Amino acid sequence: MSKLVENIITSNVPILFLEDKISKLTNVFSEHKFDDLNYIYVVDENQNLKGVFSIKDFFLNSKDKQAKEIMKTDIVKAYLGKITQEKVAILALKNNLKAIPIVDENDKFLGIVSSDAILKILHLENVEDFLRSAGIGSPVRETLEGDSFFLAKVRTPWLILGLVGGILAAFVVEFFEVSLKSHFILASFIPLMVYIADAVGSQTQTLFIRNLVFEEKINFLKYILKEIKTGIMISLVLGFILFSISVFLFKADFIISSILAISLLLTVLIAMIVGVLIPWILYKFKKDPAIGAGPFGTIIRDILTLVIYLGISSLVFLLF
Repeated sequence: MSKLVENIITSNVPILFLEDKISKLTNVFSEHKFDDLNYIYVVDENQNLKGVFSIKDFFLNSKDKQAKEIMKTDIVKAYLGKITQEKVAILALKNNLKAIPIVDENDKFLGIVSSDAILKILHLENVEDFLRSAGIGSPVRETLEGDSFFLAKVRTPWLILGLVGGILAAFVVEFFEVSLKSHFILASFIPLMVYIADAVGSQTQTLFIRNLVFEEKINFLKYILKEIKTGIMISLVLGFILFSISVFLFKADFIISSILAISLLLTVLIAMIVGVLIPWILYKFKKDPAIGAGPFGTIIRDILTLVIYLGISSLVFLLF
């Protein structure tokens, strides 16, 4: 889970009062070494943040101008204690800013999250999300520098869950053993069905998790309906291709080819729904949605894919 910004704020940045002439900065720059020089922050007598201008604005304007004359008052800022490090980094990216000012509830200027800190946050969050997607939820540094015992301890639980999921999948296959023996060609396509489900599910989860990060509020119903429409278009294309390959390359009959196409269509749709639903549930329970992109989501997709594929096969052969 992302941390709050308290420990990464620096107050060692250039500050001017509203009435100060910007020529004052010439001496300030020569006398002080600042942690960040991208922006100059303008405050009132109570240290409340009133405006900001860039170092570029300083050089382009007459040095006789007051800070309040060139500052921008439409400030992108974050409130201490109410925003995480990751949200600050996203705020900077969305607004194309090199630093984000931090204020308290009264708008008192406390410092900034600098460009260096933002880059570090993005790197660490990216690594953390990647590790969680693989079922490793420990802190980045501990994971990367831990000994063999520690790494085994943090990696084994999700792998055990994966083992259980694999055993359940084996039971599903065994349950439909009669259909597979009668039409062995169906078994040949099991890896393809499972792969497509995992690929589509991973794409969907990644996009949805990123939307959860970038958007403060997300309309879940609208989003999942959009994903279903997208899934229908994708599955129709993939289903047509698979149907054609089954008929012309594998010389399968119409029923077998139809089973493959219909199963693929439903598999894609279910994989996309699961890809949205799991992160959404985790998000609602205040858990990291990235966890759902790991082994947990994969197990659910794999089992559902087998049930759909083999279930449709058995049903079709029962009817025809």
